[in-house]
Amino acid sequence: MNKMSLLTAAALALAAPVALAQTAGPNDAQIAAIVVTANQVDIDAGKLAQSQSGNKEVKAFAQRMITDHTGVNKSATVLVTRLKVRPEENPTSTSLKKGGDDTLKRLKGLKGAEFDKAYIDNEVTYHQTVLDAIDNTLIPSAKNEELKALLVKVRPAFVAHLEHAKQLQTSLMK
Repeated sequence: MNKMSLLTAAALALAAPVALAQTAGPNDAQIAAIVVTANQVDIDAGKLAQSQSGNKEVKAFAQRMITDHTGVNKSATVLVTRLKVRPEENPTSTSLKKGGDDTLKRLKGLKGAEFDKAYIDNEVTYHQTVLDAIDNTLIPSAKNEELKALLVKVRPAFVAHLEHAKQLQTSLMK
């Protein structure tokens, strides 16, 4: 699968909740699974970038992704445990996992500047898609106010990640 196909697949995976929102929308247990999976996908990509990139800015960005997304997952896990909500696998979380695995496989085959560019391009697309899902599906569909508040609280971090990735994307084109 080529780069655009993988990015499109990731975008569609995260856009799938939009289709659900037009019907019933994901329930809180499904939202929990989507959140945890989306964060884990980015943690895994960050770990790969840490080990494969030679660019100090890309490595620093990857470390930030690992740290920030691990923190979001810890917060989400604490919340769903306290609320006694068991994350429920669903087509979106399953598709996210597959898309993440496919992206890792593709990135593992790249080296040097080619890897850095592909990783950062993926991060730009991924974070924009996650933000769209947060805004259009996850927050509006969350029934539990604490879950909704967590999504609202972490949203600015995703915006910051997107802006940072865009800056790196521009610098890598030079």
